[in-house]
Amino acid sequence: MAFTVMSFTVNGIHRKGIHMTTILITGASSGIGARTAAKLAAGGATVFGAARTTSAIASIDGVTPVPLDLTDEGSIRNAVATITRAVDEIDVLINCAGYGEFGTVEETSLADARRHLEVNVLGAVGLIQAVLPGMRTAGHGRIVNVSSLAGEFAAPLGGWYHASKFALEAVSDSLRGEVAQFGIDVTVVQPSYVATDWHDDAMERLESSSSHGPYASMATAMSKYFANPALTKQFSSPDAVATLIAKAALTPRPRTRYRIGPGSNIAVALATLLPDRAFDALTRKQFGYA
Repeated sequence: MAFTVMSFTVNGIHRKGIHMTTILITGASSGIGARTAAKLAAGGATVFGAARTTSAIASIDGVTPVPLDLTDEGSIRNAVATITRAVDEIDVLINCAGYGEFGTVEETSLADARRHLEVNVLGAVGLIQAVLPGMRTAGHGRIVNVSSLAGEFAAPLGGWYHASKFALEAVSDSLRGEVAQFGIDVTVVQPSYVATDWHDDAMERLESSSSHGPYASMATAMSKYFANPALTKQFSSPDAVATLIAKAALTPRPRTRYRIGPGSNIAVALATLLPDRAFDALTRKQFGYA
């Protein structure tokens, strides 16, 4: 079977003669997750889209909605069980759900931080744990973790979001070495800025946590930075990111990481090569901090 997904075509991945066509993707109710689910379904894959609210998923042609609360272990188990009752196995898991908990480390409540890590990290790991036995039995599988450029370096006011993506990167690297022996691939997609409402939601959280205390000037500067229309020139389109995620899911020999966004490779290089305090100064200048 061949999949045609927008601008590229790849053969259905298979190990031991079994085509990998059944895909579970989280965060499929909106944004990048919804676009990716639609592309994969249009290309011929059997796609299950998971989210807490599934009404929007039901409107995506070829995508079967699955209720999922990533903070609830029972919901994770039920979602996987629902799918495996309908099909023999889940061939590809795409962990795309997540949000940005922005605010200072001091002022973000531990309850908010804990929920953030539950969704962005532990929920994704819970799904990984739930699908791996079937993948091991089948002798093939693919796990795609949608991380972020924020998993490569950290900046002020996004500590918890960076922490979640650093953790997802580390889990992915460890997991890759553990499951390769079973014919299972693990790959990470690292978008930079993307033209969705993600930034609006993140700035609302920043406003709520840190706009009235001792860090108010920093919060104001970051909000102003993301409100600048000129910044949109640096945004990747949701379709471009979705196409890359689909490629990571379906290409026969995936890279360990796929990065997308203008200047993303340069940003990672600067974070790696510059002394920490020099990179701190560069970040302050970028966001307009005093």
